[in-house]
Amino acid sequence: MRNRVRAALLSALGAAELLFSAVVHVGYAFYIFGTAVAADVFASLVKSVMARAGGVAKDAAVDGEDEASTAVLDGSVPPIVLVHGIFGFGKGRLGGLSYFAGAEEKDAHVLVPDLGALTSVHDRARELFYYLKGGRVDYGESHSAEHNHARAEHNHARYGRTYARGHYPCWSSAHPAHFVGHSAGAQVIRLLHQMLHDGAFQGHETDDEGHVTSERWVLSVTSLSGALNGSTRAYADGMRPEVAGGRTMRAACLLQVCRVGSVLYHWLDVPFLNRYYDFGFGHFGMSRRVAGGVRGLAGLLRGANGAWGPFATGDWILPDLTIHGASRVNARVRTFPGTFYFSYATRCAARTPGGGAAVPPSGSMGIHPLLFLRAVQMSRWRYPAGAGTPPPYEGYRDEDWEDNDGALNTFSMTHPRVPVEHPGVMVEEEEEEDGGGGRPLRPGVWYYRIVEADHMAFIINRRRGGALFDQVYDSIFRNCRRLDSRDAAPPTVQIRRSS
Repeated sequence: MRNRVRAALLSALGAAELLFSAVVHVGYAFYIFGTAVAADVFASLVKSVMARAGGVAKDAAVDGEDEASTAVLDGSVPPIVLVHGIFGFGKGRLGGLSYFAGAEEKDAHVLVPDLGALTSVHDRARELFYYLKGGRVDYGESHSAEHNHARAEHNHARYGRTYARGHYPCWSSAHPAHFVGHSAGAQVIRLLHQMLHDGAFQGHETDDEGHVTSERWVLSVTSLSGALNGSTRAYADGMRPEVAGGRTMRAACLLQVCRVGSVLYHWLDVPFLNRYYDFGFGHFGMSRRVAGGVRGLAGLLRGANGAWGPFATGDWILPDLTIHGASRVNARVRTFPGTFYFSYATRCAARTPGGGAAVPPSGSMGIHPLLFLRAVQMSRWRYPAGAGTPPPYEGYRDEDWEDNDGALNTFSMTHPRVPVEHPGVMVEEEEEEDGGGGRPLRPGVWYYRIVEADHMAFIINRRRGGALFDQVYDSIFRNCRRLDSRDAAPPTVQIRRSS
């Protein structure tokens, strides 16, 4: 009897927590979306008023209106490409709202691509290549067939949108680029880097000047709160570690709210909504015009993962954010000896040495409302060992994954660790100027710092990050610009000594 009461109480608490989390997340999404629409309406009114006053043509842009999505760079200065994370967006979406909170304004040669908000690391890497180089996005024949990007009757096998001209068409080993990825964006960059090395883009094996795609197209990779080894939050939010290597969801979980919402959004296919935001599943043929009306919608929503579509095949971002999924990506992605690597790992909650409650180092009031509860849960989460569930990698320990930023584990953000650890060195918070007595940076090594901040400190709202926002982005952009030339002497850093 006591066990039944306890089970019922735990079920009730779980349901209450799920309802609370769903309300908070959905409410925040509507807040961001509503803010973007309101800003767009206001900008349109300003244009209309100015046009009537004779101050500006009605179709002209007003100060602050985003036109950078059409920018094309010539290669005179290596661009810095900022790659957004899960639920993110690039320039031209959400009424000009900046995912990187305006950090792109710190340099004149910055690109902020708009990639699928929920699409897999593989699909986003392919989209990023064609965004830069130009052409029709090719997700790859074998990948599209394996993950059934669209059923045969949908007549949409492997291709996505077309970029008539890339934003960096001269991209090559002679005109390389820097890449900065937030959250899942870091893994997207790393997989793209590997694809360049592998020559994985059909028709782009060589360019007009005879350059072969290679890892030398990338000067540096910077991970900002990057999901380099997955996250235990993916399991806490609903991914099942004991089934199919973390590719499927529980029937009742926060991720189901995400699944149903994104399916309905794509199925409705409202142009007005698509203008502001895109989950990125257009290549799966989920629109009501293609999917077969209500019957197609029923198939997308059937069961815990759908009968077809990205959630049924596991070809979306959350499976890649599990520890299992990150291990699969890392097993094929190298850290290249000619590229410089930097990582800024964030932390807002840590377990006390005695294993007590989670303690936010900088105070709980500074943690974003979306992340506070999850930060505590992640500090207490334990992998469900036993019952035929092997650990996600050899040597796994729960205590390694306790420190976190409310979305990702700090252990995961420093450098690639699973299934095989890549070279990594912890550095002091302040980089030394050249000649300042530090050690020169070496390519092929991840230089990482631990930053006391939550997962959203460096995106969306610049004021939340305060002075730390500028310190971190100034450091990132400074590192990039010091490495613009492969012939220049590398900058130096102070190495953190082991205690």
